[in-house]
Amino acid sequence: MELQAFGLINWLVLGAYLCANVVLGFVLSKKVTTADDFFVGQRNIPWWAIGISVVATYVSALSFLGGPAWAYTEGLSVIAIHLNYPLVIFIVIAVFLPFFFNSGVASIYEYLEKRFGPTSRSLIAAIFLVSQTLTSAAVLYATALVLEFITGMPVVYAIIIITLIALVYTIMGGLAAVIWTDVIQAFILLIGALIITVSLINNLSLPLGETLEILKTEGKTNPLNFSFDTTQVSTVWTGVIAMTLFHITVYGANQMMVQRTLASKNIGDAKKSFLMMGYLAIFIYFLFFLLGILFYSYYGGRDFDNGNTIILDFASSLAIPGLMGIIAAAVIAASMSSLDSAFNSMSTVTTIDFYQKYVKADSTSAHYLAASRLFTIFWALAIIIPAFMYTKSNGSVLETLSKVGSYFVGAKLAMFGLGFFSKHTTEKGLITGVIAGFGVLWWVASNTDIAWPWYCAIGGIVNISVSIGASLIIDGRQAEYSRYSVQGQKQYFSENRLPEKENGWYLVPGRIDKQTYWLLVYFVGTVVALYLFNQLI
Repeated sequence: MELQAFGLINWLVLGAYLCANVVLGFVLSKKVTTADDFFVGQRNIPWWAIGISVVATYVSALSFLGGPAWAYTEGLSVIAIHLNYPLVIFIVIAVFLPFFFNSGVASIYEYLEKRFGPTSRSLIAAIFLVSQTLTSAAVLYATALVLEFITGMPVVYAIIIITLIALVYTIMGGLAAVIWTDVIQAFILLIGALIITVSLINNLSLPLGETLEILKTEGKTNPLNFSFDTTQVSTVWTGVIAMTLFHITVYGANQMMVQRTLASKNIGDAKKSFLMMGYLAIFIYFLFFLLGILFYSYYGGRDFDNGNTIILDFASSLAIPGLMGIIAAAVIAASMSSLDSAFNSMSTVTTIDFYQKYVKADSTSAHYLAASRLFTIFWALAIIIPAFMYTKSNGSVLETLSKVGSYFVGAKLAMFGLGFFSKHTTEKGLITGVIAGFGVLWWVASNTDIAWPWYCAIGGIVNISVSIGASLIIDGRQAEYSRYSVQGQKQYFSENRLPEKENGWYLVPGRIDKQTYWLLVYFVGTVVALYLFNQLI
């Protein structure tokens, strides 16, 4: 099927959206006068805006394209990978956020220097920069596919253009521009998704109920695969065990995610912004995966040269004036909400964890602001290179993104987990464990058929075991818990008679807010609801 001409109306819709982002970045740039403004705004952004930004950055990053493409081939079972969000957010809110928010830092990796030493801080900051470069490149490639599909523009040119657009408003407005443009982008994405969903249901050859019945006989509607086969990606156990560990590092040990919560007014707002993700994620993923199996019915299961363009192919066939402009804006919004966050967070880490620490330690805030903007440009350009490499991939970009990230999360999980809970782990032992973990993980990936979601668990177990053992051998047993461990923080608050709560929310790491217990109830409810969905079809 040949794509219709994009048309003036579509260009106006897409152009208006892109201009709105740049204008907002310009307006917010007037409030950016210091490096701290660039990194965390003025620490007064509403929690709901931060929450929407968190949701938009990760959930929408590649879901609009990759979600339907993945479910088209694998069925609804792929949602098992995302069952864990309530569990993940429960742990992140209880343990991770208090450490970072109470310290008042802009880079979360400063914590590791306080806990272990400067080498561990530099190591994990470098891991973040490398892994984020690769995952952001996947996001950039996904967006370039849209422009290629709707305009015929070569992907390489599209990659460059999209990078420049996201760079312009990010470099002007800093984190505040990132968050507020994410709010706009989430709204555009929602409109696009709803239009596609309604149009697809209306264009099915049979009513929705009958379509789902047929899909059930073809094995496409079962969301809960309880197989213990570790070579399968989409099982309940990979979702509840392996991917829980994976997503804990994504939300708790990832500068790109945590940095925006540091712009909150207080710790309660920071926690509420993450609670939004805990409750909304499963609905959004279910929608995109449901679209995937409905597309399978609509197209009769035919093969696509590139599955990531399925949703675009459908939208172009509807011939609704302005629709392709909205869809293009929605997919570009989905990806740019991740790109802008990556640019800002990578610039923050480079400035604080490397430049300010090792190159120019005692300069002015204006100097660090200028340096941050230059580093933003540098990382935007650096991301382009691996984005070109992704043009060789025809699989789901959502799955590609997850695979790339899985190689790094074991080290992050171990470093922060040991920092929080271990008494005897030291920096030398920790670094030994990280090296061992990467070595074992490389062997597993090269010589076994174990599915990639388990890489985090494998890497984490090796990292933790070797780190503790090496620490005991090299430095011996430690007399007491570090002040920067969970146990050490509890003792510190108790000995200094500091308030454990602020406005009803715990400041102390390891304490469970009563508001978060509902996440556990919600998790059970979602599993039951998914089971009933398949049973009642």
